[in-house]
Amino acid sequence: MSIPFSQKLGLTVSFATLLLIGLANSHLCAQSKTKQLTQQHTATQNLSQNQQENSALPQQQIPLALSQKNTFLVQQTSYENRDKQTTRSSGQKSTPVSTYYQVIDELQKYKFSLPGSQVLASGKLPTTKINFNQSDLLTVLVNTRKYYQDYASEDPNILRTGLLATQGVTVQDILKTLDFMIAVLQEDIANNRATRLQDPNFINTNFRVIKWSAYNSQSSGQKQLRITKYAVFTHPGSHKKTSNYNIPIYSLKDNSVTGKFYTKYTKQDVLSGIYEPGGKEFGKVEPLAYLTREGLEEALMEGTILVNFTDGSKALFNVDRSNEMPYIRGVAATAQKRYWYFRQVDAIKGYGYKIDAKISIKPGVTFAGDVLNIGLGRVIVLEYPKGGRKQLRLGVLADTGGAFLPNLHQLDFLAGIFQDRKDFGQHTRQLPEYATAYILVKK
Repeated sequence: MSIPFSQKLGLTVSFATLLLIGLANSHLCAQSKTKQLTQQHTATQNLSQNQQENSALPQQQIPLALSQKNTFLVQQTSYENRDKQTTRSSGQKSTPVSTYYQVIDELQKYKFSLPGSQVLASGKLPTTKINFNQSDLLTVLVNTRKYYQDYASEDPNILRTGLLATQGVTVQDILKTLDFMIAVLQEDIANNRATRLQDPNFINTNFRVIKWSAYNSQSSGQKQLRITKYAVFTHPGSHKKTSNYNIPIYSLKDNSVTGKFYTKYTKQDVLSGIYEPGGKEFGKVEPLAYLTREGLEEALMEGTILVNFTDGSKALFNVDRSNEMPYIRGVAATAQKRYWYFRQVDAIKGYGYKIDAKISIKPGVTFAGDVLNIGLGRVIVLEYPKGGRKQLRLGVLADTGGAFLPNLHQLDFLAGIFQDRKDFGQHTRQLPEYATAYILVKK
């Protein structure tokens, strides 16, 4: 059947119009997808670039909002996506997502994750005077702050916000806390008055008080932190090997550090005499002192030892580098493979990425703990009962050790310098075995 020309023309125009509309929609859809992919790619590049810049710069140069934002993005993304998917599949309304934290060990390997709210929450100090020595606290605060200033670029581990990121705290907040406390102490000491930092009302007004509940996978019922104590012990020793003092502590020579040959040898290898005359590694290390076996184990456990030499001289030695073998919980000290090499120092030393950079610390105001996951320079208050009354004690997390990586349920309190274990035990009886802990962050 023949179709009139006018109808043919109308059909042709209609078909062309539909074709043009279809092509236009396809173009707009493709353009929208391209734009979306470009934005995602740009955001990923910006995040990667910001993270690289943050790890390369000292924290005081990192904008506060940027540092906080990136920390949340890195630690929360995978868990937030998982929770969103769960919410959508269940058909329930979207709810606020808990911020998870990924705990790492001393080799910075992932161990486990947990919601920050399980460990940290808002708190308030009770109205009890806070106990600490003003001048000693000032010393530790100043030395810790200086470590950030001098070594942030060499030691990026201290720029980790750690678990406090789940509370919106940044490293910049920690530096502000240290600076404020230093300024208050300096002013109060200069005016010869008890410092305002001992007043819990002043603390509650000027600081965020974050309660730290213990997380211990081996003891789910533990809520308070376990408070262990460490010390510097004095031990007799000799500059030369004798029948009584026949166990050496060694220092690595500067020219032997780069090869890391010492990481091949256990403590038992060292004690077998590999560094002594006739040993296969003789000449690669320098003996600093000869002790009893008990003295050696004390030195390895505590990290610092004060040696009273038989010639009347004294010297303080601190751990320098380890053989990089892990400390194994539950294994006797004499059977541990971990071994430390020492250096002579002029003060008790705490955290530091190398011996010449270690923070000089003071007893009574220093805690050792998990620097990678809790963080260097965190100011901590312990609350515990004594004689039926609440006690508050304040100190700075300025030291660490193999037993604390990772460890979210324990702090080690630097008690002092003691002649022996009996003297140490008598002093530490007044200190708690468990305590409620608070971390202070300047508002």
